[in-house]
Amino acid sequence: MKKLLIAAHGSRISSSNDELQVLVEKVSDNLGVAFDGVEVAFLEFASPSIEIVLVDFFNSQTTEVVVLPYFLSAGNHVVNDIPREIQKALDQWPDKTITVLPHIGALDAMASVIVEACIR
Repeated sequence: MKKLLIAAHGSRISSSNDELQVLVEKVSDNLGVAFDGVEVAFLEFASPSIEIVLVDFFNSQTTEVVVLPYFLSAGNHVVNDIPREIQKALDQWPDKTITVLPHIGALDAMASVIVEACIR
């Protein structure tokens, strides 16, 4: 089984975290059969944590996880915190595969998203 984990910062404002849950539903609806599920996890201020979601994934027969850092720039969370969480999981489950995608701000498609938002 292969799952997508969207790794976000988290907020003290629950409605901000709820927006990510809505995004997860939209992504899930559009992924088709490429993934067996999509979840969001947070680094701070909200739950579930990345660690908890990865534990849940791997305890439920998931063998491969793709992580999308939901960040606009390569700050400390992207460069240090997310890789640290991934390494902790791999240390516990060395037979599993975790692939970390570029953060969303580094994706070429972001320029198109910005242009589309501006010319509506």
